[in-house]
Amino acid sequence: MSSDSNSPNTPCQPAIRVVGLSHRYGERVALANLSIEIEPGTIFAFLGPNGGGKTTLFRILSTLLPCPPQTVEILGCDLATEVAAVRSRIGVVFQAPSLDKKLTVIENIRHQAALYGVRGRTRKQREQQLLDRFGLVDRMHERTESLSGGLRRRVELAKGMIHQPRLLLLDEPSTGLDPGARSDLWQHLKTLQGEFSVTVVMTTHLLEEAEKADRIAILDQGKLVASDPPDALRATVGGDSLTLTTRNPAALAAAITDRFQIAAHVVDGSVRLEQADAGAWIARLMEAFPGQIDALTLAKPSLEDVFINKTGHRFRGGEDRADVRSATRPRRWRGRG
Repeated sequence: MSSDSNSPNTPCQPAIRVVGLSHRYGERVALANLSIEIEPGTIFAFLGPNGGGKTTLFRILSTLLPCPPQTVEILGCDLATEVAAVRSRIGVVFQAPSLDKKLTVIENIRHQAALYGVRGRTRKQREQQLLDRFGLVDRMHERTESLSGGLRRRVELAKGMIHQPRLLLLDEPSTGLDPGARSDLWQHLKTLQGEFSVTVVMTTHLLEEAEKADRIAILDQGKLVASDPPDALRATVGGDSLTLTTRNPAALAAAITDRFQIAAHVVDGSVRLEQADAGAWIARLMEAFPGQIDALTLAKPSLEDVFINKTGHRFRGGEDRADVRSATRPRRWRGRG
């Protein structure tokens, strides 16, 4: 997996290549034989619930945790043996703020520039470019402690881009941001991708955020369970989903399977099934099992449906319920009796 660390990133060379990566904390497996490639110039999201392995993977990719040789290659460099070369080529925005709140916006950016050896006219040109790009010109002399969460995240991005990395790593970038600030953040990420040809790789537990990425890798319990563009992932579900609330889910699932010869599964205390014409099944099920169905929900395939389909359990990421709803709001019927 070795290559010349000074060679430019070519279109055929992955921005990140991971081959058979595993990591343990004592007896607990955080990553299990993970293999994946990330194309340059894309926005890529690692999606998973808490404990899925996202944080461990991020810490490895950002050079905070070691990895075995020949398992992780970043921009043509073996992460295990060429750490310095990797660090000079990536930008990192951590979930926890890294700004010095007592410094102004421009002072924070200049401090980062000094760490990367960006000086003189080059530094001034890049500062101005980033201040303009992230709408920070009017705030450049304000202390960052006085800024809103969204503005602080912009300063974090500017800091991360001062040395012009080809890869930007972000850990849960929308944490603590309101919906408006989240939208603003994504506009800036799209700009970095389009105008600066930066590969953006993020971790997130927000289904709504992952929907905006070019490609998603779903992690659960340290394993890669699926990786594709959002539309392709939803297409694997095979139809709309029906969720039935009942007092005896196991018995109802078995009865549905026996009577109609379709797959019905118990997921977290509810009965779920996917059908291409799911809407037509509502009356059929209510008529076939009177008094047994307390409520029934119909929804178009979502990333949560994909997660359930791949893992057999619901997505528990600690997100707001607004973040897990699909673009089409599910319709809910109450049963009688």
